[in-house]
Amino acid sequence: MLAIAFERGRAEVTDQSSVDQLRKGHFGVDNGKSLALSVEELLYLMDVRNAACMHGSKQLTFNGLASRYWRKRKFMARYFTFKDWRERGLVAWPYSYAFKVPNSTPVKRYPSSSISLPHYKLAGTFYKSDLISVLDDAEKGRELYEKYWLGQYGSYKAADRGQFSKLDIYESLFLAEEGMLQLGNISTDEMRKYAVSRREDFLDLYEVYKDWRERGYVIKTGFKFGTHFRLYFPGAKPVSNGNWMHSKHVIQVFPKRSKLLISEWARAIRVAHSVRKTFILAIPGRANAKGVQIDYVLFYRNGGEADNPDDAAPKYAMFSLSEEEYIGGGELAGAIKKAKAGKLELVLAIADRETSVTYYRVRQIALHDSNHDYYEIEWMQP
Repeated sequence: MLAIAFERGRAEVTDQSSVDQLRKGHFGVDNGKSLALSVEELLYLMDVRNAACMHGSKQLTFNGLASRYWRKRKFMARYFTFKDWRERGLVAWPYSYAFKVPNSTPVKRYPSSSISLPHYKLAGTFYKSDLISVLDDAEKGRELYEKYWLGQYGSYKAADRGQFSKLDIYESLFLAEEGMLQLGNISTDEMRKYAVSRREDFLDLYEVYKDWRERGYVIKTGFKFGTHFRLYFPGAKPVSNGNWMHSKHVIQVFPKRSKLLISEWARAIRVAHSVRKTFILAIPGRANAKGVQIDYVLFYRNGGEADNPDDAAPKYAMFSLSEEEYIGGGELAGAIKKAKAGKLELVLAIADRETSVTYYRVRQIALHDSNHDYYEIEWMQP
């Protein structure tokens, strides 16, 4: 039986045959005369390999050791996610261990252009309760819709069924700030203040809307897909070759000051993937990694063979969470930034109530000259 000494909060293996065995399995840090293990590694060896944890002359049970850390945030989630990765034949190391740094961090680059709007002077009426504007000029409204996909002319997917253009609150404010729209019953400042009174995160959503619109993208409501927006690449128009244009991306805005239950957050990603759309997480402003702790570095596979710390760099950084936890936008942004500093992609590992683990890979989006952070998030099967 593998025996591991646990004294003063440290786990060490001194028997050379045991050290050799654990080193071969890529556990612990070799201190020359002994092998030091993390608490998660020790619990795993007790749980899966029937190792004996010796505290002096006393043998500790799993709970006898784990209960010492019961006040530590997401302690069991950290263990379950570590165990799951290891059980897949892959190596997970505590982030505190020294590891080879990859050459670069993968970044998804999105094209960027600029929007060139006509020099219109549009007029209309704003309907406060509905957060909708209706334009007076039918001809210009139709051109705005067909050429720039701003507003909705006629009926949804049936432009010939009606003769007026409707603008949502984001489109209304955008065109008003561009000097193209003047509403007869409300000023631009009043419209902005009223929108904020209706939803406190409006300006965060609007900043994201504006950021993409100014770079030539079409951005519309994502209500049907459970997200804030759906996104079309520059040049998209409502109808192409006689067919309605379908989006391939959706955007969810997650302000740094907000918090969301993990199960609800994951549900939005699942819905997007079920309709084959790329889920983009938008975090307005720049991230701060101060005080955020990454849990593990993850070694993956190369050509089917599992990577290991002896001859490869890790590929991912793991951030462990539980189904019942809340996560803040600032915390998530900080974790992504810290992973990036190590040239790693972030993997969110979520342990549910049955201790099954679901993985999501987070890849940074490079949007030219943007002051906000954007990430593609996709379900991952290790």
